[in-house]
Amino acid sequence: MTGLNKKWEKLLVKFQSEIAADLDLKGVLFLIGVQELQQGIKEFNKEEKQDILHLAICKVLSPYGYFKFDKLDEDGWPHFIELKPIKNLSENQQDLLIKQAIITYFS
Repeated sequence: MTGLNKKWEKLLVKFQSEIAADLDLKGVLFLIGVQELQQGIKEFNKEEKQDILHLAICKVLSPYGYFKFDKLDEDGWPHFIELKPIKNLSENQQDLLIKQAIITYFS
């Protein structure tokens, strides 16, 4: 197991013991997105949930040069500008990068 995988598993175990036993990558991203949105805990519709996941990805990948914060809209939602496309990476490379970015986010 690589160092990244060990760190990721350690982070997941921490969250699973404190928050939810079945938390996965999307679950952690959702938590980050809700935290960054700063609107508290509430019900979100399907579109808002997708936007929250996107917000989290933008936030954690900003230090890696993939996104840059642009503005808050009138509803208080953060918007980012894509600086380089993450889609140029394979799905596996994207997952590894996002996991590393999440570990860095919580460090």
